[in-house]
Amino acid sequence: MREAYNGMAAADLDGAVWQKSRHSNSQGNCVEFAALPGGEVAMRNSRYPDGPALVYTRAEIAAMLLGAKDGEFDHLAV
Repeated sequence: MREAYNGMAAADLDGAVWQKSRHSNSQGNCVEFAALPGGEVAMRNSRYPDGPALVYTRAEIAAMLLGAKDGEFDHLAV
């Protein structure tokens, strides 16, 4: 796989195994994540699986997950 970068087509992330939350609704309105070989984590919109992917470090994902667990982003779901 070539080097991953923000905005690259998710379809170009060869071998990426995408995972979405079991809380995703039946219309597919969810984001999906994939661990990349270089240690980064890619994220894509499940409604546009061939669209752009955002690539984050593990530390960035960990900070986001901790914030979500603490309810810091709850206001975005209303």
